[in-house]
Amino acid sequence: MPSNRLTPLQESEARRIAAEEARKNKVTRVYSDDEKAQRKERVAKAKDALARSAGVKGVQVPPARAALKSYLQKLNEPRQPDDAQFEALLEAPFKAPPKKRTNDRF
Repeated sequence: MPSNRLTPLQESEARRIAAEEARKNKVTRVYSDDEKAQRKERVAKAKDALARSAGVKGVQVPPARAALKSYLQKLNEPRQPDDAQFEALLEAPFKAPPKKRTNDRF
């Protein structure tokens, strides 16, 4: 039975060639001044919200801070939240979660 598996050397060479081709065919996106300004404003707001939420306590704070950090890490990805989602992301650490209702009437 012939083996179709690549040796580690062949595999690394194929990856290197593929990466080279991807670099050659890469299309650079040109951002307008408005997009750049909006991005800078959003980054400043997100960093400000992270700084202000550092001392806040509550169950909602850690996941909200993680979401803000994730947003800052994924700035270069094409899918970005719209304005309403972004505002909700900024308010999340400071907004107390709704209280749980119980039927304890004893």
